[in-house]
This record gives sequence, C-alpha cells and structure tokens, in this order.
Amino acid sequence: MLGGVFHGKIQDVRRRKPVTFGELAARALVWSRAEKKSYYSDQIRMKALVVEFGNQPAEQITAGDIRRWLNSKAPEWSLATRNRYCALLKLTYRIAEEDEIIKINPARLVQQKKENNGCIRYVTDAEETLLRDVIMKSYSEHLSEMEIALMTGMRQGEQFSLTWDRIDLGAGVIRLEDSKNGAGRFVRLNTRALAVLTALRDRDLGTGRVFVLNKVPRWFTDAIKVAGLKDVTWHTLRHTFISRLMMAGVDVRTVMELAGHKSISMTMRYAHLAPGHSAKALEKLCEPSATTTATEAEETEKLVAPTVQ
Repeated sequence: MLGGVFHGKIQDVRRRKPVTFGELAARALVWSRAEKKSYYSDQIRMKALVVEFGNQPAEQITAGDIRRWLNSKAPEWSLATRNRYCALLKLTYRIAEEDEIIKINPARLVQQKKENNGCIRYVTDAEETLLRDVIMKSYSEHLSEMEIALMTGMRQGEQFSLTWDRIDLGAGVIRLEDSKNGAGRFVRLNTRALAVLTALRDRDLGTGRVFVLNKVPRWFTDAIKVAGLKDVTWHTLRHTFISRLMMAGVDVRTVMELAGHKSISMTMRYAHLAPGHSAKALEKLCEPSATTTATEAEETEKLVAPTVQ
C-alpha cells in the first residue's frame, strides 16, 4: 500500500511538472506548418519569443511580462510588427489551451494595438538611394533580393519560397500556386526583374531554389539601421512597389491585378497617391458653376487680384 501511494505521488508530481513556453512554441510551429501560409514568418518571429520566454514555465509568465517585452521593442518595431508578434504569442497559448496543456493563458489579456491602415509607409527615392549605398558597401551579394521585391511586389513568403520551376523567363512571368488570398496568380516581370533573375539563374547551384534562405535574413534589418531609416520592414518594399505604380498613373484595376489583391478596396488604400488625385478634386471648387452671376465672378476676381499700393 505504501509503495502504491508512493508510486502515485511520483506520478502526480510528474504530471504537474510545469510546461515551458519553449514547449508550447514547438507545438505551435507544428500547427502553423500544417495550417498557415505564413509559417516561415511564424518561424522567424518564434525565435525571438523563445529567446525571451523559452525556459520559463508558460503559466507563470504574466500579461505584464508580455506587455513589457512588446513595449521594449517600440524603438525598433513598427506597430504592425508588434501586433504580429503579439498575435503569434496569443496563438501559441490558445493552441496549448485548446489541447488542455495549460489552464492559465496570460496572452488572453494582452491586446493588439489598432493600426492606422490608411497610412502607407513606402520607401522614397532618397531613402532607396541611402539603402542601396549601404547594401552595395556591405551586402552587395544580397542586392538582387531587394531588386526583385521592388520590381515585383511579391509578399515575403512568396518571394523567399520561390523555386525555379515556377518561373518562365521566356514568357516573363512567375506562377504562384498558392498566394495569401487563397488562389494562384501570375506575377509579371519587367525588364529589370528579368535581368536580375536571369543573372541568378546563371549562378544557380542546382538546389531548385531562387534564394538560398527561406526568410528575410538579418542583413536587411542591419542595413535599414545603418541607413537610418525608420519603420521600414521587408513588407515596406511591397508597399513601395504598389505606391510607385499609383504615383506613375497606373489605373487602379491594373494595380490591383499586379499586386495580387483580392478586392479593389485593398488597392484603394493607395489611391490618394495617384498624381493630381486630390489637387484636381479641389480645383473643381474653383470652377464657376452655371449659377454663378457676373457680380459674384467680379467680387471673386477682386479678392484674388493683387492690391496696388
């Protein structure tokens, strides 16, 4: 009997051994690989989460601990980046909770911050010059990666998972079989993108992959810091691609197709960048209407005419 009780106590102690955040993280990545298109991004972000929380008992981490860590990254992260890390933390705990691995979920009390989706961050010509100078000086072997991002607007996961069998250099297209919006699409290649990909093809090592890494490497983050740019991430290059099309006067429907947007409402976030879009609208107020009288027109002319001293 004593032996049985003793054995039971040992079993009870074993069952109650605290599970670490690192163990939850491993389970979450297995789920992400099977269920999410953004698995590679989750994999990258999870490394930072494990460094911070990995060895800690998952249920002993508090909501305050999570908030303090997220807030400590404010100088280097945009609001969108903060929210992506917060979302991954919440997902990690939710999966463990649903599988009854844990009973306490501190991430449930941590809220994502509201993003201003109307504010589009893109790289200006001057900023691109600064960034290119840094890359040419210290990371020249990676310049082609940024070139393709700026010339095609592909999403991070689309670009860094790209294989040569999806590229038809003769036709000038890339075939993406499973994009973010749930359907395949074609990415058109301009002459600059074709030249870069042709050069990469000539140096292919037979791996089948266009880029060696399947994620955004550290060099880009370092180059951004050296260039002194703020709130710029790899996704900013996609915003830049779309913004520049708009500023070049390309019609919204064509931009929607080139960007691979599922709905035109997503593309319309960039509409204000079209040349003369707002200025032309405002000038409509200056045009005389059919009901404007001669006297009203004369009074308006007096208001805008220079005063003679």
